[in-house]
Amino acid sequence: MRNLVIFGTGDIAQLALYYFNADSDYRVVAFSVDAEYITSNEFCDLPVVPFETLHLAYSPDTHDCFIALSYSKLNETRKQKYLTAKSMGYRLASFISSAATVLNGGVIGENCFILEDNTIQPFVTIGNNITLWSGNHIGHHSTLHDHTFIASHVVISGGVEIFEQCFIGVNATLRDHIKIGERCVIGAGALILSDAEPDGVYIGNATERSRVPSTKLRKI
Repeated sequence: MRNLVIFGTGDIAQLALYYFNADSDYRVVAFSVDAEYITSNEFCDLPVVPFETLHLAYSPDTHDCFIALSYSKLNETRKQKYLTAKSMGYRLASFISSAATVLNGGVIGENCFILEDNTIQPFVTIGNNITLWSGNHIGHHSTLHDHTFIASHVVISGGVEIFEQCFIGVNATLRDHIKIGERCVIGAGALILSDAEPDGVYIGNATERSRVPSTKLRKI
């Protein structure tokens, strides 16, 4: 087993610890964050070390790194920490759940977090630093560029190209052979039927409260 240091001390870092320990060939040995954000020397019973001096305590020669951050600032924070870790000489680990269906020959980049029940069809290309939360469908011949976050139960049809630093919300649906421009936000439940321009925000309609209160409903 190869040793792994996780960047982050939030919920996603705790989840990464669980998944890597339960379903990978990695052994998590420590966490790391920027020195100014360290509030405790331990997280989940493992040491927390300053990112600035991580290489002194956990050498890149014997340790890999995983950046466990969310889509904050349109994935920019996760992107910068990923690039910094690479510049420090670390190899970036990916987690690919054994409960995911991966049919693209493993064309998956570094620092990816692919959880259970994802279906990745043949001829899909997945770039670096991409999160696929649970239960998504990534259609054949689609391309996901770097630093993108896909929430749960998203349907990406065949031949879709998603450019860098996008966020796709829960239950969104993307029709086939369209392009999603850089830094797009596709909201929960949105239906996208044509190309999305860079920096666009596409929000689905929220369900409104009925005028009929629940006390007026009668069981059949």
